[in-house]
Amino acid sequence: MKASQFHVSTLKEAPADAEIASHRLMTRAGMIRKLAGGIYNYMPMGLRVIRRIEAIIREEMNRAGAIELLMPVVQPAELWMESGRWEQYGPELLRVRDRHQREFIIQPTSEEVITDIARHEIRSYRQMPKNFYHIQTKFRDERRPRFGVMRGREFTMKDAYSFDRSREAALASYQSMFDAYGRTFDRMGLVYRAVAADTGAIGGSASHEFQVIADIGEDAIAWCPESGYAANVELAQAMPLLDARAPAAEPLVNTPTPGAARCEDVAALLGLPLIRTVKSLVLAVDPAPDALPGTPAEIWLLLVRGDHALNEIKAAKVPGLKGFRFATEAEILASFGCPPGYLGPLNTTLPVRVVADSTVALMSDFVCGANQVDHHFTGVNWDRDLLPALVAHGQTLLVADLRNVVEGDPSPDGKGRLAIQRGIEVGHVFYLGTKYSSALNATFIDDDGKSKVIEMGCYGIGVTRLLGAAIEQNHDARGIIWPRAIAPFEVVVVPLGYGKSAAVREVADDLYRQLSAAGVEVILDDRDERPGVMFADWELIGIPLRITVGERSLKEGNVELVRRRDLQTEMVPVAEAMTVLRERLAAL
Repeated sequence: MKASQFHVSTLKEAPADAEIASHRLMTRAGMIRKLAGGIYNYMPMGLRVIRRIEAIIREEMNRAGAIELLMPVVQPAELWMESGRWEQYGPELLRVRDRHQREFIIQPTSEEVITDIARHEIRSYRQMPKNFYHIQTKFRDERRPRFGVMRGREFTMKDAYSFDRSREAALASYQSMFDAYGRTFDRMGLVYRAVAADTGAIGGSASHEFQVIADIGEDAIAWCPESGYAANVELAQAMPLLDARAPAAEPLVNTPTPGAARCEDVAALLGLPLIRTVKSLVLAVDPAPDALPGTPAEIWLLLVRGDHALNEIKAAKVPGLKGFRFATEAEILASFGCPPGYLGPLNTTLPVRVVADSTVALMSDFVCGANQVDHHFTGVNWDRDLLPALVAHGQTLLVADLRNVVEGDPSPDGKGRLAIQRGIEVGHVFYLGTKYSSALNATFIDDDGKSKVIEMGCYGIGVTRLLGAAIEQNHDARGIIWPRAIAPFEVVVVPLGYGKSAAVREVADDLYRQLSAAGVEVILDDRDERPGVMFADWELIGIPLRITVGERSLKEGNVELVRRRDLQTEMVPVAEAMTVLRERLAAL
């Protein structure tokens, strides 16, 4: 490819709404152009990266035995009504009507459609295992699209779906896809972690996210350098930070704390470390739809240490708390006789379900709200004060892991301490079980002649998100630094004075021909531009290797080879250029 025949369209400045490096650099490098909020044109340079990413994905999916098909972007609403997600999915689901007023959706994912295919195509256990995948446009109507392609509304995704006759076989398919994902991201040259994750809106049980490590990542990852344990912070188990509950050493005192409504303020006022305080969070669970009119919501009080944060996903898994919401101020006043800021498990006016985080359940002589404005109890102890009071008021206590892990926590596997990193989710694998096959009646006849429900798994890779994630991990002040496997071009030949010097043109054209014949993705910059402009463009675009051909170096029989990642420069004899290039490319 010659630059004059291609479309090189770089910009000196990034758009004002570009908040992160990948958005700025993709726009400046001429890879994307914004059409609307969260919707982008992928320009020729960016599309080349997408196609290289897709090629690796296809090779690894095919290697793992998956079969490619293509499902439509527009899906009938009836399928989503069958699965129950028509109501459940929320405003991110773009709903449309055709000219006959029939309802459709613009697909955000394809579980319903692929299950519909399976229920019509798979009849016998002999047809399984089966794994179908496609690479297709998706649309999710994000409330606030941002970060360029990282959080866009329209994007490209590879989604695959496995079908098996048993849970054991489905988990084997899951492992096969897990391994394929590892090979895929390894080949792309990305630094990533596979972390245990929550299943979210997709559903199912087993779940792993593949997170590209980057400081701007929206997800926090807990991992143990000593053991390799890794999990999304939302899922990582927070181990108790105390071995046992110490006996009471302080009296229970209702202590004035004027104006101190936060644990940090209380600790500062009393001259205590923050870890001696306990914060109270009030949740409500609304009555079932068939409950009698006027039935009040059930009120729950959750207790976490003052320096810890509530993990809402963990809270929702406490028996009885599924579907919770945070209580209103009116509900809090009715239950505690006090506004937020001074709440605690003692002296509540109505029965309240109390859940203590596993660390709080082992604390002694701690501080919590007194359910009285400008007052907190100090010297609170479970055995002496709280447990008898809870029993006397008809209240119950549950102990659960309620908090987010933090840096330095013990690893759940007992092999070290946790570190926290930021990550960008680029892949997710789920074991679905029969969530969708049961809803859509996708069954098969097993070898015993009985009809059984198909076991499923689903596996997604954010194709266009990978562009942004790779850049966030690979850039510097000059621009993008593409890993070789997904770069738009592997080598750029930059002749200085291509239209003026026959010697330069001859060597540049010869190198370009040899590289092309060797199967290297190469571009020859034959534009009539100043050297500084060409160098800046290719450093911005991020081509891994640059060969500069100039009259000055040719007089000494050399060309200049520059490695983009570290801008290391070496002079290479023209006669040895192809040999050295092959060696340098192989080392990338």
